[in-house]
Amino acid sequence: SRSLSRSLALLLSCSLSRSLSRALSLSLSLALSLSQDHAYPADELMPLTCRGRVRGLEPSRGDVDDALGKFSLTLIDTLDTLVLLNKTAEFEEAVKRVLKDVRLDNDIVVSVFETNIRVLGGLLGGHSMAVMLKERGERMLWYQDELLHMAKDLGIRLLPAFNTSSGLPYPRVNLRHGVQGPETRTGTETDTCTACAGTIILEFAALSRFTGDPVFEAHARRAMDFLWEKRQRNSNLVGKTINIHSGEWVCRDSGVGAGIDSYYEYLLKAYILLGDDQFLQRFNIHYASIMKYISQPPLLLDVHIHKPLLPARTWMDSLLAFFPGLQVLKGDIRPAIETHEMLYQVTKKHNFLPEAFTTDFRVHWAQHPLRPEFAESTYFLYKATRDPYYLEAGRTVLENLNRFARVPCGFAAMKDVRTGSHEDRMDSFFLAETFKYLFLLFAEEDDLPFDVEDYVFTTEAHLLPLSLSMALRSDLPTTDNSTATEELDDSNFEWTCPNTRLLFPDPAYPRNFREPIRSAVDKSCPRPALPREPGIGRAPLRAQDFMANNPEHLELLRRMGVNLIHLKDGRVQLVQHATQAVSAVAAEDGMRFMQEMMELSSQQQKEQLPPRAVQIISHPFFGRVVLTAGPAQFGMDLSKSNLGVRGFVTVAEPYTGCSELSNAEFVAGRIALLQRGQCMFAEKARNIQKAGAIGGIVIDDNEGSSSDTAPLFQMAGDGRSTDDVTLPLLFLFHKEGNILLEALKEHREVEVLLSEKARDRGEETDMRRPNATEQVLKLDLKKLVQLKVLIHLTSNWNIFFFILLLLLLLLLLLLLLLLFNHALVVFKI
Repeated sequence: SRSLSRSLALLLSCSLSRSLSRALSLSLSLALSLSQDHAYPADELMPLTCRGRVRGLEPSRGDVDDALGKFSLTLIDTLDTLVLLNKTAEFEEAVKRVLKDVRLDNDIVVSVFETNIRVLGGLLGGHSMAVMLKERGERMLWYQDELLHMAKDLGIRLLPAFNTSSGLPYPRVNLRHGVQGPETRTGTETDTCTACAGTIILEFAALSRFTGDPVFEAHARRAMDFLWEKRQRNSNLVGKTINIHSGEWVCRDSGVGAGIDSYYEYLLKAYILLGDDQFLQRFNIHYASIMKYISQPPLLLDVHIHKPLLPARTWMDSLLAFFPGLQVLKGDIRPAIETHEMLYQVTKKHNFLPEAFTTDFRVHWAQHPLRPEFAESTYFLYKATRDPYYLEAGRTVLENLNRFARVPCGFAAMKDVRTGSHEDRMDSFFLAETFKYLFLLFAEEDDLPFDVEDYVFTTEAHLLPLSLSMALRSDLPTTDNSTATEELDDSNFEWTCPNTRLLFPDPAYPRNFREPIRSAVDKSCPRPALPREPGIGRAPLRAQDFMANNPEHLELLRRMGVNLIHLKDGRVQLVQHATQAVSAVAAEDGMRFMQEMMELSSQQQKEQLPPRAVQIISHPFFGRVVLTAGPAQFGMDLSKSNLGVRGFVTVAEPYTGCSELSNAEFVAGRIALLQRGQCMFAEKARNIQKAGAIGGIVIDDNEGSSSDTAPLFQMAGDGRSTDDVTLPLLFLFHKEGNILLEALKEHREVEVLLSEKARDRGEETDMRRPNATEQVLKLDLKKLVQLKVLIHLTSNWNIFFFILLLLLLLLLLLLLLLLFNHALVVFKI
């Protein structure tokens, strides 16, 4: 709407202190936008073509369209926003239109999650406002809980989705036919996201307590209980996607963004709304794991639930922008400030927060559907700190909306934040949430028609009264859950909401945490170099030069506020706390170092290589022993070699391989065994290649490590070109490496095959295929055998002639005796 755009421009031209005029302009503009007849009664506005989006009449957008149910979505989603803006007359008119025109028995398949938070939440928020206005005697005097009756009707239509053995709802339901039968066109799904199943409790509990019917809250609690029971018990994290029948995790990645986000939000807010300590206990246990594994301030990176020290990806999605606001409710302000500052710098760099961005803050997914999460966190941080810096952040959001998203019929989603292209889309949450939080950010207490502190915001920013905590408690079924009987440990967790005015009396409190983060995001606009800290007197440590066992490097890290943690699998983890740096300059150096390390890590993880094999093929093993080996991201690619590399192994001297080998003559033509540590893997490879080795095996120096328990380890380069390394280099954990070393100790000559995968032991021709050297040796051996045979034959002839000579001598002696006897006879005669 043109009026909405003009009012925003007027709002931006005013000073931030004039919040009342801003609030009035914004509220008027919003009311005008809702009255536009080119969208109603369609679910959403298409701002580029100035018409309403009706499902089935427009090209399908896939799962996004599951939010549309032909129930005037935008109108219902913005009911309580009208009252917040003190537009009570427009609210009363909007309620009458809903009651007159909206039908819920449509033969259409909708998202259970989206329908719950937007439509059911919108009806309940509208009911809360209507009751409040009626009690004041100002408006809605005719109101007889009509919106609540609609909400109950919708809740009943959603209940069939919960008809599963686990209690987790189907992701979709037919509003008329439920989930059973061919006419439903749904009910065949097996998976749902954690947030989809875990973001029901506020709306369903409110519906139960408003109506007195406990069935809704019971179903929502059962789903929450099941998710809690299925958490990974070692990490206390949940995955993103779960099988609704078996409870098996389908996607084992865990984070605080898309797929999980509002599950954590609803655990904390269920405690706030319902007063049930069990929800807070669960949230605190999850939160401790989030801060241990996922939070790497200012980043929030997904991990694997079974191996939480292993990153799942190197980019973040924009939905995690709500998390700093949730941390404010928790009372953990410092990481909230750090993450929000990172998000703010990304927003300033790209004008909007991209749907996903990398750890070096570049665009991963370029869309921006005018989401509210960053505005939400900005509002909560301002409420907590009263730092006007967050008013400036909100003004930046408004300026960018007016400059880049404004179109003749409203505000259009950004198709690509890099080019500024638009998408013909204005989701209902833009008016229901984004503008609501921006209005609250600038509004003074006198601008609000009621005290928002008496309400809790749902994930769609609908307002539910805290008085619900006192309703229907005795009628709710009890749950038999392990955490229900556990004694609550008050020493570990805070059991009251923090009073931020007492915790943070100084508005400058957040500044100390923002400064080191600000310069790390936008590298394209570097600030002038600051004078170096006295006492350091050298260029900062570069990530490509870092060695974890170098005392000088560790000291430099300490001065930059970077701590090094040795993990059980032999890797190291780096964590920076800017306040621990010796100076602001050192803190910036630390942020730059951490950024370089993340870039280096992302380069190394771009291609996840499969494991390789080290197969012992000499006597007495003959290929029966196969050791799982980690590949190197440089050197010879064994997947492109049919034969692999075969050779006898020799221990390099020095064992680390970090300098020129002293036993090069023994390593030449063989596979060198090396110990991990003291230098980069590429340096080891270059040293053994220089000595004439045909391959290398690096053995982990972390005692007890094994491929059975540790994730696959890939050896990275040194940040420079490794094209000069042409031999294959493989990595063996300590357990597997010891097997090879013991074999070498016992048999002295051990021959191995380095290959992409183990060879079949039955393939004798492959296992015993000679190389060129072996063929020469076999020819030499053949000649040697022939020589031996010749010698053997010659020896036999000598023996024969010797015996023959002896026989001749015996015959001659016999003849002489005969002649002598004959001579004696003649003499006697």
